[in-house]
Amino acid sequence: MNRAELADFLRRGRARLNPSDVGLAPGARRRTPGLRREEVAQLAGMSVDYYTRLEQSRGPRPSRQMLTALARALRLTAVEQDHLFHLVGEEPPRRETGSAHVRPGLLLILDRLHDTPAQVVNDCGEMLAQNAMARALVGDVMARPPRDRNLVRRFFLDPAARTLFPEEDLADHARTQVATLRAVTAARPDDPEPASLVAELRSASQEFARLWDEHEVSQRDKATKRFVHPVVGLLELDCEVMVSHEHHHLLVVHTARPGTEAYERLQLLRVVGLQDLTPQEEAPKSS
Repeated sequence: MNRAELADFLRRGRARLNPSDVGLAPGARRRTPGLRREEVAQLAGMSVDYYTRLEQSRGPRPSRQMLTALARALRLTAVEQDHLFHLVGEEPPRRETGSAHVRPGLLLILDRLHDTPAQVVNDCGEMLAQNAMARALVGDVMARPPRDRNLVRRFFLDPAARTLFPEEDLADHARTQVATLRAVTAARPDDPEPASLVAELRSASQEFARLWDEHEVSQRDKATKRFVHPVVGLLELDCEVMVSHEHHHLLVVHTARPGTEAYERLQLLRVVGLQDLTPQEEAPKSS
């Protein structure tokens, strides 16, 4: 692991980004260009102390999951992400099948959606990136351990995941999740990711196994979804899905029609739901 080169690469990557580049408010006037360390740490889902030590050439060797999170936070290109992995002495991730690396252009679109929840997932339901409004709506999924970021796995194995939706909608959600995963598995027969997820869920969830045996097929598409938020209440949102075929990535955007009750509640969510996501002013020693 080349700690000095890694530290320099991280510092330069942070300095070239503005808050608006990653969907953050500019905040108070900044003494130095670029993002603050705590902002990068927030975007990567790590502690400020851990990230600071990496920039000071004294941090421990980051895991592969942490490297992927840093690449996403710093909006690295695929080549830059490979370089980041090489600096730590890791083999870059393969890209022949689904990849966890989200293209900077797709992240740029995500960051520009300031007033509506949006997220990037792969076709197996793995959460890859969220904007602030998505975190306010469904929670900070990217802060969870990598295994807990798959929305299909959580829906069938974690009862808490179902509290996001009205009880009367759960059966339709379950059926759609299974039918979509079946289509993905058939389209990618040589890819172990969807096959492994199906095998796990058929073994661990009787509900999943029953629905799988019904052999329904569908794809992620536009729809209307209802969410239950603990503060603003029920939101009925239109769901639009835009596909990036390169790595089987999907940009999922939830909107509300102007003039509806859901629209007013979404505006309220923007106010109350983002308060805890605003970075604090950086201390002088962290500049």
